[in-house]
Amino acid sequence: MKNFLRLPLCLGICLTFWAATGGAQQKPPEQPTAPPPTNPLDVHIQAPPTLPPKAPDVRQPGETGWWISLTEFLPSGDPVFNKGRGATFTPDSLTSLPSNRNLGTGVELGIALGLHNALRFQYFSNKSSGDFTSSKELELWDQDYPSGTYVASNYKVQNAKISFDFLTWPYPVESRKFRLKTLWQVQYTSMQSTFNAPLLPLVDSNGNPLTDSSGNLISYVGTGNHWFISPEVGLGVAYFSGRHLRFEANAAGFVIPRHNTVWDADATANIRTGHIELRLGAKAFHFKTSPNAAFYDHATLFGPFVGIRWHSE
Repeated sequence: MKNFLRLPLCLGICLTFWAATGGAQQKPPEQPTAPPPTNPLDVHIQAPPTLPPKAPDVRQPGETGWWISLTEFLPSGDPVFNKGRGATFTPDSLTSLPSNRNLGTGVELGIALGLHNALRFQYFSNKSSGDFTSSKELELWDQDYPSGTYVASNYKVQNAKISFDFLTWPYPVESRKFRLKTLWQVQYTSMQSTFNAPLLPLVDSNGNPLTDSSGNLISYVGTGNHWFISPEVGLGVAYFSGRHLRFEANAAGFVIPRHNTVWDADATANIRTGHIELRLGAKAFHFKTSPNAAFYDHATLFGPFVGIRWHSE
């Protein structure tokens, strides 16, 4: 009986001791782990977003390969010959050279350079003849023609230029149909003129050739040439209505005050089939040689023209 009573007492003592010592060992709560230190130079670079597909750059006819063109120009306007500031003689020289409206012939050779740019070489010439009766005494080149003299005249105008056509707008072109180009050019212009008095006598009443005071045969022919080289700057526009129709217009010029002047302009409609292109349009060309010389020329030639152009591509 005593042993039975001791059992609860021992059990109570054990429980009291267990509670005093904290009971079963408990696992401490987990603390959050601090992130490892980072290097500020070790930065993750994200890949850039994918770019949208690039629009194709459409080359229109005349913007690839090379081409050659022939034109026929029907000009109006008579050149004028006049006395300049360097003249030391008294008679007048102001003369309008009459024209019989001969066709002027032109040629162009071009090559495409880079994206929509081009290098072009152009040449144009026009020659004509006519006659007039002087209403006053005239000194033309080295000949003196009295008033009332029948004078026959002829002239030849030539112009050559190199042009770099630089695409200015739009850029990028992509599939746009309009072009604006700046024109950077160097040009050469010349005019040769000749005067003669075919009705004035060359022999005396006995049929002997007339001579001057130096014993040289009398001649009534006066001839000479004026020329100059000048830069030109300008603008050109083009509109491609389709693969077979293009409209173009160009204008360029340059002025050196009291020296020389030159400008030209043209507008065309171009119809193409295959490698061949038909050109229909109008053009104008103006020049003035230096008035500081003894004589100088100026003219404005304008009118319609027709041409044909062959493209390599």
